[in-house]
Amino acid sequence: MSGRIEDYALIGDTQTAALVCRDGSVDWLCLPRFDSHAVFASLLGTEDHGFWRIGPAGSGAPYADRRRYQGDSLVLESEWDTPDGSVRVIDFMPPREDHAPQLIRIVEGVSGRVQMRSALRMRFSYGRVVPWVHKVDDVRTVAVAGPDSVWLDSDAPTYGEDLTTYSDFTVGPGDRVAFCISWQASHRGAPEVPDAAAALTATTAFWREWVDHCTYHGPYREAVIRSLITLKALTYGPTGGIVAAPTTSLPEEIGGVRNWDYRYTWLRDAAITLSSLLRTGYREEAQAWREWLLRAVAGDPENLQIMYGIAGERELGETELDWLPGYEDSRPVRVGNGAAHQLQLDVYGEVTEALHLGHMTGLARNDYAQGLQLKLIRYLETHWNQPDEGIWEVRGPRRHFVHSKVMAWVAVDRTIKLIESGDADGPLERWRELRDEIHQDVCEKGYDKERNTFTQSYGSKELDASLLLIPQMGFLPPDDKRVIGTIEAIQRELSTPDGFILRYPTAGEEAGVDGLEGDEGAFLACSFWMADDLAMIGRVDEARHLFEKLLGLRNDLGLLAEEWDPRLQRQVGNFPQAFSHVPLIDTALRLTASGAYGG
Repeated sequence: MSGRIEDYALIGDTQTAALVCRDGSVDWLCLPRFDSHAVFASLLGTEDHGFWRIGPAGSGAPYADRRRYQGDSLVLESEWDTPDGSVRVIDFMPPREDHAPQLIRIVEGVSGRVQMRSALRMRFSYGRVVPWVHKVDDVRTVAVAGPDSVWLDSDAPTYGEDLTTYSDFTVGPGDRVAFCISWQASHRGAPEVPDAAAALTATTAFWREWVDHCTYHGPYREAVIRSLITLKALTYGPTGGIVAAPTTSLPEEIGGVRNWDYRYTWLRDAAITLSSLLRTGYREEAQAWREWLLRAVAGDPENLQIMYGIAGERELGETELDWLPGYEDSRPVRVGNGAAHQLQLDVYGEVTEALHLGHMTGLARNDYAQGLQLKLIRYLETHWNQPDEGIWEVRGPRRHFVHSKVMAWVAVDRTIKLIESGDADGPLERWRELRDEIHQDVCEKGYDKERNTFTQSYGSKELDASLLLIPQMGFLPPDDKRVIGTIEAIQRELSTPDGFILRYPTAGEEAGVDGLEGDEGAFLACSFWMADDLAMIGRVDEARHLFEKLLGLRNDLGLLAEEWDPRLQRQVGNFPQAFSHVPLIDTALRLTASGAYGG
């Protein structure tokens, strides 16, 4: 059985990532890319769907007594204390340049003499295909099926039993036993045998040097650094595309149907990630994302998709893997994402805001980027007043979502500023009138005067946490009574008993506004937005308290999933989630700037 979502650690090489449980089991790994088929998929099924556990031998699979990352890195250390002594396992994936994708595991003896076991069960195609496994020589084993091969190199002897590759060995103080798997296209020759010690040195140096570029040195530096490392790990190095999460189908409700594939690049998530990277000193990553964006939408910017593949792919067809029972029986398991072709007008605003921020912070001038921004506004001129599926990708009927209209206003506003700066040409007066028209439309049709709050969509009574972005985007000032009324209404109606924020009301057993059955947890990004808004309206102590409660939801390694289940008191949703770590960074920066933090 899989561990709780917060029991997992992330390791990665900026092209794919693995999740390692507290019991020393790698339960999720897609090779060679984030969106490739999984080699280990027991996270969404059973051990029959692939895993790799290294830990003390004996019955059961005990959790490590301690674990941590080596400093500011993605090198994981897990330690077990046994009656015979203590042992450490170091897990990491060397950032790739020209070598094959690798996952390296080094076992170190700490004290006494501890018997250890490595159990490796490779299953290709998300646990469906049992590969042909055979020894090549005394130290190399290869698993082959179709286009894929995975090579195992081991310092300790291995043997096969029950379609699993085992190694039994003992370590004492100072002993080191290394294991490595490497992916290679099956038609190619064997990959080089890795030097585990050299790879560890290079990997720690890579992360140390990368973290040195961070310009944030405030009171929440530890949380900010861990979030930035996570965002870097979710960035596909060759293209600059940023995945929303490295997993698919971790449920928003345990046992429910709200299970989606997040191994793609949402323009919205990536745009706000760019903002956080620029504000913390990571201009190179921001530049790479802008270049990815320009390639992804090249030739057809009017038909902007809400998400793309990590190399800019457009077709992300959604299918269900019926041989996987799902995480804690949460079915279905989905790969691909059917929301890719939805109309979500807010994306135009997020992309334009990201391009605007890049321009304002001095990213190298790119005429095509400015041309793209102008084309997006020309599209919005005739489409902003249409209903859409909105920020939350509802699978019910389209509506006139207030947040979508606000972000259309943002797109026009930022483009006007670009023209006013003299760096672009456009119909300034016409677009100023358009900006005013959108603003008036939202304030007349999206505002409930009786309750003094904006609503989820025109004519509705429901609230929506995306309304918290109204002051953050500059649509209205924080001290506007309508803004304060909206914040307080969301606190009253969308708060969980422990003070975290739901996205919107869900319908339980019947389909609600999102067209889905079931409920979900508190959405962590929305809870960070609430902390931001509270700080903006002067309730800074309340903002700091909420922020620090949110920090307390992170697992022991500083990682967050998409949501928090207040009933089960556990993380839910895909993990780790960029859309949770980005607002953590933003709120930390806001509270630091305001001086609203504890001593």
